[in-house]
Amino acid sequence: MKGFGSDNHAGVHPELLKSIVQANSEHAPSYGTDDYSDRAIAKFKENFGSQTEVFFVFNGTASNVLSLRFLTERHESVLCSDVSHLNLDECGAPEFFAAKLITVKSTEGKMSLSDLKTSLKRKGDQHYTQSRVVSLTQPTELGTCYSLAEIREICEWAHAEGMRVHIDGARLTNALTTLKCSFKEMTTDLGVDVVSFGGTKNGLMMGEAILVLAPDLVGEAKKKLKYIRKQAAQLPSKTRFIACQFERYLSSDLYLEIANHSCDLAQKLYDGVKSVPQVNITAARQSNAVFVTIPKPWVKHLKEKYFFYVWNEATFECRLMTSWDTTPSEIDGFVNLLREFSETK
Repeated sequence: MKGFGSDNHAGVHPELLKSIVQANSEHAPSYGTDDYSDRAIAKFKENFGSQTEVFFVFNGTASNVLSLRFLTERHESVLCSDVSHLNLDECGAPEFFAAKLITVKSTEGKMSLSDLKTSLKRKGDQHYTQSRVVSLTQPTELGTCYSLAEIREICEWAHAEGMRVHIDGARLTNALTTLKCSFKEMTTDLGVDVVSFGGTKNGLMMGEAILVLAPDLVGEAKKKLKYIRKQAAQLPSKTRFIACQFERYLSSDLYLEIANHSCDLAQKLYDGVKSVPQVNITAARQSNAVFVTIPKPWVKHLKEKYFFYVWNEATFECRLMTSWDTTPSEIDGFVNLLREFSETK
């Protein structure tokens, strides 16, 4: 049953599945020493800058946690949004593997510079964990996007305070559709140090990439991060099957095609549900997520035909996600069903 539960629920994009089949036609060296990895890394360098160092891992938790492990010492901490995936949905892995999380109040998923400044406390106090990283989610858990100006000012402030900036970019490509910019303009050019670049939510079968962008961190990454990855059991033996997908994803603007489709249909979904009485939009639509409150009695029956998640059990705020394989007819069917409930319940 297709629905709006998550872009994780979608299958593998046909072009990316084809890349796996093609990579399966011959032998190749292991552990990232293959031609597929070289070509994928070259694509990342084209998009993020020639200095970029790339480390492939299996999943998003690893890309986030190992990025922070690389950037922090055990006595240090990470400032992150109170609703971030890092804080709520990593089962404590960031603090188990890396550093303490300090949560910052968010508005529509985003942290403001003023709240970040308030959260930076007791610098130099040996009794208190020392903040070392600001972790942004782009787009946020509520589907909103930091503007380029917001990212720049946070990076400038963080660097002035001796901190680094990490981006959880599980759906980073979708932010391009709102900000109308390139990857480099959204990250490297603004001073972002490390990015967890997502693949699985964007049509890949599996695989994420840690991107070290800051030139002064590249040498350290070459010496340190590859060992952290291995020790954490995240060094893929047959790396080519992750790399070949990223090579295809970043070629011929396939990444934009997937993002534009997901976000365009999210806008169609947004426009449809907001016209239904008793259904209320709760957040701006800036990526492939639509957040709405739906009357509780409707939810069980709606989910029988179109699965989705109730985000907040207290208010019955629901998250509706589109993906590369969402169709206009599925959105029309869901919206029409909502209208039927609105007219009869």
